[in-house]
Amino acid sequence: MERRRIALIGLGMAVTPHARSLIDLQERVEVAYAFSPTAARREAFAAQFPFPLCDDLDTIVTDRSVEAVIVLTPANTHLDIVQLCAEGGKHILLEKPVEITTQRATRLVEICEQNSVTLGIVLQHRFRPAGLRLAELLREDGLGEIVSCSTTIDLWRPQSYYDEPGRGSFARDGGGVLISQGIHTLDLMQSLVGPVAEVRGYAMTSPVHQMETEDVVMAALRYESGALGTVNATTAAYPGFLERIRIVCRHGTATLEGASLEVAFHDGRKENVRPTATAGGTGADPMAFPHDWHRSLIENFLDALDQGCPPQVTGREALKVHRLIDALIEAGHSGGTVPVS
Repeated sequence: MERRRIALIGLGMAVTPHARSLIDLQERVEVAYAFSPTAARREAFAAQFPFPLCDDLDTIVTDRSVEAVIVLTPANTHLDIVQLCAEGGKHILLEKPVEITTQRATRLVEICEQNSVTLGIVLQHRFRPAGLRLAELLREDGLGEIVSCSTTIDLWRPQSYYDEPGRGSFARDGGGVLISQGIHTLDLMQSLVGPVAEVRGYAMTSPVHQMETEDVVMAALRYESGALGTVNATTAAYPGFLERIRIVCRHGTATLEGASLEVAFHDGRKENVRPTATAGGTGADPMAFPHDWHRSLIENFLDALDQGCPPQVTGREALKVHRLIDALIEAGHSGGTVPVS
């Protein structure tokens, strides 16, 4: 199979698991360029990874041999960069969130569709083996009808994390704990349990952090299936704990905690999935996790290009979690019940 030439756009904090994955996948991909407009970031990246550097985005866009790009820049830059790349005929794998507002995110998805390029979103929690096994159990109806789903995202970020210019702001990040951290678990939750119909809850900035956006959200949910649920998300829970999704069903209960799964059936049977790689990133170092799930996600994206089919997490699919986050924030500020559009 001929290797695909791709480019990395953005060499900041998010690049490491992608670069490690691309080294693992070098039989399938060739990294043609690694782009950053900042010399210091190019130098720091070059000290770790053996990919050709680039300081001009137009070089990537105009190089017809480059078939796809992985975009890892701040969320507020996504729309403009994706438009350039899509109009240049490049397929795009885009770091979450899609954009800083759902309106801009929707426009980004539409641009990719209009230019007939494949768009995948980096929501790698869906590729953890424990989550894949739980999705299989739910599809097979082995657990029966879903009764409730409780999701807890108790993370820790020190104030120094939010002291970086723009971090935790609406202008750069689009929000706080939900869109920057919780989006992974909320996306996985909805992929397992189904769409949320409406939410009611609270959102605030705690005294733990000085930041513009929310660092604590607590809400009650009603799913379209009729199941009930809760969401508890924060970056103020020192020292940081594994995120947890607990799904109560007619025939048993399943608990995803980090990258582990425990299922207890009413008839006494049990099933466990233990990870070969430990989940992390819950504490002060947000990148303290293995790159296994990023590698699986990139493999899925390459498979989609090879087979001419959509990747597992498309732009349209990612818009679902953006709409849920919008409703959670609106409900937190209004105190009312908010439908998920």
